Amino acid sequence: MLGVTDLWAYVAATVLIILLPGPNSLYVLSVSARRGVRSGYRAATGVFVGDAVLMVASAAGVASLLKTSELAFSVVKYIGAGYLVYLGIGLIRSAIKTWRARHESPSDDADAPTLVSFERPFRRALTASLLNPKAILFFVAFFTQFVDPAYPYPVASFLLLGVIVQVCSLAYLTVLIFSGNALASAFRRRRVAASVGTGGVGAVMIGFAVKLSTSSLA
Repeated sequence: MLGVTDLWAYVAATVLIILLPGPNSLYVLSVSARRGVRSGYRAATGVFVGDAVLMVASAAGVASLLKTSELAFSVVKYIGAGYLVYLGIGLIRSAIKTWRARHESPSDDADAPTLVSFERPFRRALTASLLNPKAILFFVAFFTQFVDPAYPYPVASFLLLGVIVQVCSLAYLTVLIFSGNALASAFRRRRVAASVGTGGVGAVMIGFAVKLSTSSLA
């Protein structure tokens, strides 16, 4: 179909890959738990746009530059790792504030939104997505396995593969958003759990940053 070989094998592989935990999905879950469904979808939209840009960049040959230039790969890699550290530290700071306020009554929460009022879920998710050179290389390596080189319209093939990725991603992130929203009410009542959960996500973000910073082209 449209130059795509083994379509259902591609769909199955896409679902399995999307289910693997990563910084984007973890951030969407965290935002939903802290700020609700609307903010969760803002973060998810950032992921969608970021992935779309990466897929277009892959099809346009930008990945070839990252693949052949160690310097370009390293620059994007370290900037991306630094940004994940920034996100992780922000979440840990928010967890500390919640922990310190754990003995206050819910009626004292009038100023709580200000703790996250400056967070921009869409922008943060988009930036984290774009600053991941491994994702660009992944799309090239993954997509080319399912594109028929003899098909005269490769753009149509890449478009179909990209749409499938985005549909699967939308379904998965929607589950995470509503799961996070379900956690939100419990977190509002249990600040210790909220602070531990948010801090844990921040620590995992920093772990992803370390993993990214030590990755290589190989």
